[in-house]
Amino acid sequence: MARPVPKLGTLDSVAILSRAKQVLRRVGDPESPPMVSAPQGPLRVGVDLGTAYLVLVVLDSHGQPLAGEYQFAQVVRDGLVVDYVGAVDLLTAMRSRVEKRLGRELTHAASAFPPGVPRAEVRATANVVEATGLRCLDLIDEPSAANALLGLRQGAVVDVGGGTTGIAIIEDGEVVYTADEATGGTHFSLVIAGAHDISFEQAEEMKLDPTQQKRLLPVVRPVMEKVASITARHIAEYELQNGRSVEQLTLVGGTSSFPGMAEVVQEYTGIPTRVPEHAMFVTPIGIALNDHQAEVME
Repeated sequence: MARPVPKLGTLDSVAILSRAKQVLRRVGDPESPPMVSAPQGPLRVGVDLGTAYLVLVVLDSHGQPLAGEYQFAQVVRDGLVVDYVGAVDLLTAMRSRVEKRLGRELTHAASAFPPGVPRAEVRATANVVEATGLRCLDLIDEPSAANALLGLRQGAVVDVGGGTTGIAIIEDGEVVYTADEATGGTHFSLVIAGAHDISFEQAEEMKLDPTQQKRLLPVVRPVMEKVASITARHIAEYELQNGRSVEQLTLVGGTSSFPGMAEVVQEYTGIPTRVPEHAMFVTPIGIALNDHQAEVME
């Protein structure tokens, strides 16, 4: 069960995500200017070690995004750290750049894991964060982290990551069921690579190109339907056991923003489905909101 999120007032998830889009820089893009002055007060830091992307986000004590970075990285597979040294090196460099931009040191961070990952692997995620010099005492499953920002009272959050699809069913604002299965954005890239006889890296770039996405929809639709089938099966299991229905789905994660994703999932499941804008940042921000280590400074 997720720990309660610190009381930060009423979170405006739309405004927070819009702000995150402005301040989170993709590694390799032109350097953004440093902040005029270092932020005061406690910071909330989140690290998302995803199958496709590594994300570091910093919030102020009110939950507003201050800075961060994200980059494509293949250091995790299906929730398991497969390149420990590579993950530490990448995250260390990201931390250094973000600290320079903020003008102050980062000392702690929360992180997350897909539901169902063995406890030893969950600890491995924390070990990566701590190897960079950050304390990591707060770990949360990814769909529950997403709802820390979304604040849903009822329904289900479906976190479509690079390698896995995580599901959290919510009743009265509490996560009551979680599950996770392989299938995500990496599988999009694999089927694109196969269909066009190109490398995985070329397929990844094609997938992210808005001018290519409409014609790629028929190619990736079977993967979307697989995500939908995973979601539908777990929801059916929950409904059978509890006698309560799930009436809304919210998709998060970068893969969920692929045009047509929400429509395919809704058509398959028969459940109204939405995708928030800038869905890639929902889970990382939710992770940072669960950085309880910031509370000792308040």
